[in-house]
Amino acid sequence: MDQPRALVIGGGIGGLTAAVALRQRGWAVTVLERAPELTPVGAGLGLAPNAQRALDVIGLGDRVRALSAWQGDGGLRAPGGRWLSRTSSKAAADRFGGPLVLVHRATLVSLLASALPEGVVRTGTAAELTDPGDVGRPAVVSTPDGELEADLVVAADGIRSAVRRALFPGHPGPRYTGLTTWRVVVPAPERPFAPHETWGRGRLWGTQPLKDGRVYAYAMATAPEGAHAPGDERSELRRLFGDWHDPVPGIIEAADPGQVLRHDVHEMAVPLPAYHRGRVALLGDAAHAMQPTLGQGGNQAIEDAVVLAHHVGRNGDSGPAAEGATGLAAGLATGLAAGLASYSADRLPRTTAIVRQATRTGRMTAVSNPVAVAVRDALIVAVSRFGPGLILRGFAGIADWRPPQHTYASGTPRQ
Repeated sequence: MDQPRALVIGGGIGGLTAAVALRQRGWAVTVLERAPELTPVGAGLGLAPNAQRALDVIGLGDRVRALSAWQGDGGLRAPGGRWLSRTSSKAAADRFGGPLVLVHRATLVSLLASALPEGVVRTGTAAELTDPGDVGRPAVVSTPDGELEADLVVAADGIRSAVRRALFPGHPGPRYTGLTTWRVVVPAPERPFAPHETWGRGRLWGTQPLKDGRVYAYAMATAPEGAHAPGDERSELRRLFGDWHDPVPGIIEAADPGQVLRHDVHEMAVPLPAYHRGRVALLGDAAHAMQPTLGQGGNQAIEDAVVLAHHVGRNGDSGPAAEGATGLAAGLATGLAAGLASYSADRLPRTTAIVRQATRTGRMTAVSNPVAVAVRDALIVAVSRFGPGLILRGFAGIADWRPPQHTYASGTPRQ
């Protein structure tokens, strides 16, 4: 029997990770990306130890760790500059078994794409799910060049996923959270700074270093859905954050107005009943869009990808191969159905819990009443007096996750 065939719809971080992981499990993979080239939308991305361990499975974890730039202290501040809580890169690495690595999305996309042979990624190719398939028939995807059949379709087509709507037409989909984000990458300021996130009244700012010397800055504020600044978005950042502590004003002034990205924040408040249907698996934002308040959106897409590849098994067959071509095909279909059910059972509870935790954190950052803000900040200060370990405890069960595989491609044994 020929290699089982997988089609991945979407060439973002989750889709490319899935393509690499499936190929390493014996699948023939094609990635269908609508955009004319692999130019990622976004700026920076924080890869926590959980995502790094997932990348270990496909042999890329150590290359990501080499991009770590955070050294020394950092923490949470108030707009006037007062530290509400402090931690350090060492404390985070000791607690979760690895550093937090800030990378530009383009860097990660290039790294993932380099692990795929020429021709696996087909850009400029819009794809639509025509038939999700079932145990008795393959899935069908239509493209401008015709229809393609596949033993497995991986839908990594983002927060507005057309595949999700086709699989679950009665689901309400993501909802607007009342929050808008801005992101930008700028040259490093002349004066050094401690990496930080700053919480104000219904506003948030973060400044983090990248390995190449640049700085990734992000902001979030409450705003009506679909709103835009009357001028450019840098002017809006200046209005909202221009009087905050250093280095925030300097970062804003260093930004190219045309490079400031603004996006409304949506989340999957109502979980899907499953992350698969027929021969189709959903991953990343298509399955469980979440607020960025925990920095886990991309991390969870990477987890999804390696866990999916694990559960569908080598050659899509989780059990012994049957005799003959017909038996092999039946074994593939049966094993795939069981693997996809296991994928949903594995991923849905974890990602639903993280979506809800991100929502709770978002409510804290969105507080705007002065009295409530004062109470919130006082509680953070009080908790921080017990040391950075207590603050980091909020990521317990998230950043310390390990993939189901028993060994990592980097050679580090599972603990």
